Amino acid sequence: MADVALYDFSPVLRMALLGIAVALGPLAWVWVRNKNAAPGRRLAALTLLTLFLTFDLVLFGAFTRLTDSGLGCPDWPGCYGNASPTGAIEQIRAEEARMPTGPVTHGKAWVEMIHRYLATGVGVLITTLAIATWLQRKKGLPVSPRWPAFTLAWVCLQGAFGAWTVTMKLFPAIVTLHLLGGMVLLALLTMQEVAYRQAQRGTGAFGIPVPARRWLLAAYALLWLQVALGGWVSTNYAVLACSEFPACQGSWWPAMDFRQGFEPWRELGRTGTGEIIHFAALTAIHYTHRLVAYAVFVVLGVLAWRLRGGPLHQAARAVALLALWQFATGLSNVVLGWPLLAAVAHTGGAAALVVTLTWALRESRAASAPVPLAAAGQEVSA
Repeated sequence: MADVALYDFSPVLRMALLGIAVALGPLAWVWVRNKNAAPGRRLAALTLLTLFLTFDLVLFGAFTRLTDSGLGCPDWPGCYGNASPTGAIEQIRAEEARMPTGPVTHGKAWVEMIHRYLATGVGVLITTLAIATWLQRKKGLPVSPRWPAFTLAWVCLQGAFGAWTVTMKLFPAIVTLHLLGGMVLLALLTMQEVAYRQAQRGTGAFGIPVPARRWLLAAYALLWLQVALGGWVSTNYAVLACSEFPACQGSWWPAMDFRQGFEPWRELGRTGTGEIIHFAALTAIHYTHRLVAYAVFVVLGVLAWRLRGGPLHQAARAVALLALWQFATGLSNVVLGWPLLAAVAHTGGAAALVVTLTWALRESRAASAPVPLAAAGQEVSA
């Protein structure tokens, strides 16, 4: 790749205007749909829509990574110092002529920049939510502005990780943290949406039995571990290290190098000392993710059983279906050679599980006995 300045802020104003333009559509839609509603209801609707668009952004980020478009524009925040690939057409042509199958092509540049436009638009929506919540809080809205403020701070950090993903040339640790940051953003927005929902209905969290609450916490912790491992598998291109199931390379315990595989700070495909990473290291990455997946699948199954019939019965069904979805898409990635659709769907399933379990945690509290829905309606939100 030809030398190019990693950071060029000349198009930052135009990028910001594009982000505002992307956000205006959702803002207008929420305003029209809820123009006669109370301010709290409008904020709840905007939060839910922002959550939906952030979910889409996570999926498109997976698509960007899986199509090797992460370096489609090798600088940040624009593309060769321009607000769109159209202004960088000569540079892209030259790079594509030099390396026809390299990281910079017209298609990859557009995928990367569309991802940045969407991310900027989501950032504008989250900023709007933080400001609006603070203003409505001063007018008596019973929702703390701390969550929106923290979400705003987090999306700024997420933007920094997006920049480092490009400027550090897909450094595995940075790309994995960027994926985790997107999942955390989904969790934060889910927390906000539930807070607004509880404020509207005037109730607090539903009581569920202590054992069910413990299974929920265990499932949540395991899910985050598995998301981190999944990101490490994807960013190290270790999916195809095992192309059969349930065995791997004809063995139940193939040759694995855990030290190399889980060395955190190294370049893509290299060890910390700059050597080519061994295939056994990629096998260790893949197989660890698979082994933890078995535990996650069992815990999610028990959780769905524990939550059935109670106030979180909808979450129970969602957890059961998503566990099956993740098993099917994960298996498809292995036996079908990592097809793009299955890979994006697998990321989507993980994101949906983050939203579902976060919702279940925020909507529940440990109780000696389940609280009926009618009784829960008399509780006041904290």
